Amino acid sequence: MDALGLLLGDRSDSSWVRPGAERAELGATFDLSDNAPAVRWLADRELGGDPECLLRRSISAGGRSRAWINGIPVTLQQLAELGSLLVELHGQNEHISLTSRSRQLELLDASGDYEAQISKTRDAHGAWKALDTELNELLQSAALPPGEIDLLRFQLGELNQHALEPDVLADLETEHRRLASGGALIEGLARALERLEAEDLGITGGLQNVLQSIETFAELDPGITDAVRILQEASINCAEATLSLRQASDRIDLDPGRLEDVSGRLAALGDLSRKHRVPMEKLCVQREALAARLENAEHFDQRRDELDSRLSVALERYRAAATELSASRSRHADKLSASVAALMAELGMPGGQFEIRVEPDPESEPSPGGDDQVALMVSANPGMPVGPLAKIASGGELSRISLAIKAATRRGGGGLTQIFDEVDAGIGGETANAVGLMLYRLASGGQALCVTHLAQVAAFAAHHLQVNKDTSGDSTHLAAALLDAGGRTDEVARMLSGRVSDQSRAHAAELLDAAGAQARAD
Repeated sequence: MDALGLLLGDRSDSSWVRPGAERAELGATFDLSDNAPAVRWLADRELGGDPECLLRRSISAGGRSRAWINGIPVTLQQLAELGSLLVELHGQNEHISLTSRSRQLELLDASGDYEAQISKTRDAHGAWKALDTELNELLQSAALPPGEIDLLRFQLGELNQHALEPDVLADLETEHRRLASGGALIEGLARALERLEAEDLGITGGLQNVLQSIETFAELDPGITDAVRILQEASINCAEATLSLRQASDRIDLDPGRLEDVSGRLAALGDLSRKHRVPMEKLCVQREALAARLENAEHFDQRRDELDSRLSVALERYRAAATELSASRSRHADKLSASVAALMAELGMPGGQFEIRVEPDPESEPSPGGDDQVALMVSANPGMPVGPLAKIASGGELSRISLAIKAATRRGGGGLTQIFDEVDAGIGGETANAVGLMLYRLASGGQALCVTHLAQVAAFAAHHLQVNKDTSGDSTHLAAALLDAGGRTDEVARMLSGRVSDQSRAHAAELLDAAGAQARAD
C-alpha cells in the first residue's frame, strides 16, 4: 500500500531506500481501455498512454525523488492528479475519518449531482469575502489621527514630485551612466575611429589593400574565391561600424548642467526608496497605495456607506446560493440514507438505521461550502434511536457502515481501481461473508484489490495473491505469488485454522464453492 501510494504522488524520503542501496525503484502499469478520463488527461498533456499507462518513480539514497509517466519526466503534482483518476485507496483506518464532520460533508458532496450549486455558492462567498476584506481595510485606514493624514499628504506629494514609472527610471539611469562617462566615452570612440580610418595602418584601408592583392587571382582557386568574399563582407561591416561609431560620438552630450540635474533626481529617488523601504522601481506602486489610503481616510463616510451597501447585496446573493445548495444536499441525503440503510441490512445489521442530517445555519459566518453542518446518524440495532456515528457505532460496525457508504456512493467507470486495505477489520462469521459479497459487487464494475486476513472475504475473489516475507541474514524480501486452484484452497485452509490439514482443506473447498455459488447467483 505504501509503495502504491508513492507511485500515486505521496511524499517520500530516503527511509524508503534499502540500506546500502543507491535508490529505490517503483513501477506499475494500468490498462486504460475503460478509463476515458485518464486517457483525456494524458492526451491533454501529450503524455501518451493509450491503452496502457506506465507509472515509474525513483527515490535516491539522498532522498531525491523523480517520477515518470510513460517514460516522460513529470512533477509529483501531475503524478497525484493522474493517480486520482486511476486508483481509489481505502485504508484500514479510513472508516475512522467518517466521524469527522468535515469529512461527512465532503463525502455527501462528492457523491451528489449538484456541482453547479457548489460552484455558485463558492463564487458568491468569494465576492462577499473580497468586499468584507476591503471594508475592514477601510475601517483600519480610516482610524488615522489628523497628524498621520497630514503625513500621508506630505509623503504623497514627495512621491508625486519624484516617482517615475519603471521604464522612465531605466532611461534616466542609462542617461546618467552616459553623461557620467562622457569624456572617457568620447576618448574611446576617437581611438576606435582612428584605428579604423588611419590612412596607412587603418583596419578599413588594410582590408582594401589585401583585397586588391588577391582579387585578380580569385578565379584560380576556390579557396581564394571564399577569402575574397569574406574580406569583402568584412570591409562592408567595418564601414558600417565606422559610421555607427561616428554617429554615436556626435550624439554625446557633455553638458555638466544636465549631469547635475539627472544625478539630483536619482539621489532624490534613492532617498525616497530608503524612506519607504521599497526599491526605486516600486515607488510608483507605493504612491498608489498611499493615494488609496489617503482617499479612504478623506472620504471615509462615503466609502464606508458604499461598501456596506455592496456587502449587504453580496451577502444576500450568498445566502440565496447557500439555501439552494442546502436544498440539493437534503434531497441527496435522503436518497443516500435509504441506500446505505439497505446495504447495512445486507452486512449483518438488519433493522439498523442510517440518516444523513443536513442542518443549515443561516446566521453563521459565510463559508465557501455554504451554511450547512452535516451529521451522520446511525442506529446499529432495531428499536434504538439514532445517534452520532462516532458515539453509537463500534469498530466493526464502523467498518461495515464505511463499506456500505462506499458501495452506495461509488461513481465513475470501470477503469478505476479500488484498493481496500483490511477494511474488514473487527468482523467475522456471516458478516465477513456479507462483506466479501459486497466487495465482489464493487469489483464487478471494474477492478478491486483487497488486503485481508479473513478466509470468508478471500473466498469471493476472482484471483488470490499470497504475500510472503522472507528474512535471510540482514535483508528482508517480500514476494507476491498468484495461486492456482490447489494453492488457493491450501491458503484459505491456512487462513481458517492456522495450518493446512485434510479437515481444514475440506472446509476451505466448501467455503470456496459456497462463495462462488453465491457470487454467480447475485
